Amino acid sequence: MSVLDSKIPQGPLEHKWNTYKNNINLVNPANKRNIDIIMVGTGLAGGSAAATLAELGHNVKTFCYQDSPRRAHSIAAQG
Repeated sequence: MSVLDSKIPQGPLEHKWNTYKNNINLVNPANKRNIDIIMVGTGLAGGSAAATLAELGHNVKTFCYQDSPRRAHSIAAQG
């Protein structure tokens, strides 16, 4: 049986996020096209995020599922 590796940094809880941020590998701008970003949901926020990432040079794949083809949840949302 395989063991799940959650890759949670060692140490006290209050230091885990800072430890992760300090040790994460950054994406070289020359390698942006080698990484696929999957955007699930292309409402107002998802569509805007996908367009912005694509303008920055990332390879973005968008997926959207609607339970009703006549109703867009972004338009029907009330704030």
